Amino acid sequence: MVTRARAGIHKPNPKYALTTAAATISFVPCSVHSALKDSNWYAAMQREFDAMQANRTWTLVPRPPGTRVITGKWVFKHKMNPDGTLERYKARWVVRGFNQRPGIDFGEAFSPVVKPATIRTVLTLVATNNWPAHQLDVSNAFLHGNLQELVFSQQPTSFVDPQRPDDVCLLSRSLYGLRQEPRAWFERFIGHVTSLGFVQSKADSSLFVYNCDSATAYLLLYVDDMILSASTPSLLWSGCCIAP
Repeated sequence: MVTRARAGIHKPNPKYALTTAAATISFVPCSVHSALKDSNWYAAMQREFDAMQANRTWTLVPRPPGTRVITGKWVFKHKMNPDGTLERYKARWVVRGFNQRPGIDFGEAFSPVVKPATIRTVLTLVATNNWPAHQLDVSNAFLHGNLQELVFSQQPTSFVDPQRPDDVCLLSRSLYGLRQEPRAWFERFIGHVTSLGFVQSKADSSLFVYNCDSATAYLLLYVDDMILSASTPSLLWSGCCIAP
């Protein structure tokens, strides 16, 4: 029997990856105060804040009298590679959506995901016909959803505008933690892909089909993960830039 060692294959065990790299990896902070003291975590917070600013997630407005303002907190996590090494430091500004009031701060909150039977059917079709396929992932997907309700949140801790410290954020895009965030993202995604020519399936609302002459493409959506396959490579690569 030829073992991996005899074949010259050596793969680090992810279980012990952090024990060897502990000296170079900053521990997950237990508070914002400690995170600000670490350049790695502060840079992660800055990247998240810049992404929200670039996406025009909110507009600063004076706090309306008698309006409920949703608070939030920073959440920190190590994002790891498959081999157990550190990919990047991840910081998220997450609002406390459990304080939202149904019918006032949010309406419909349900968002569908692709059915397992649909995934198996499409992948069987892809394998049978030897079609090319591509996996896609949308960065900060939930920040792209448009809000229809009036939702106010506090400014992110440690990133308060010094010129307007008493103002609050009037959200125009969804934030992580909001009750309606998955639905807002799903509706935004539907509007975008249907404008490109995809047709939403009546059998599964997370399956989208595109027909162009004799070529066909299938798009499966599971939250912010997608599988895109097409009958021709040219159609596949022309449809890879589909994120809103």
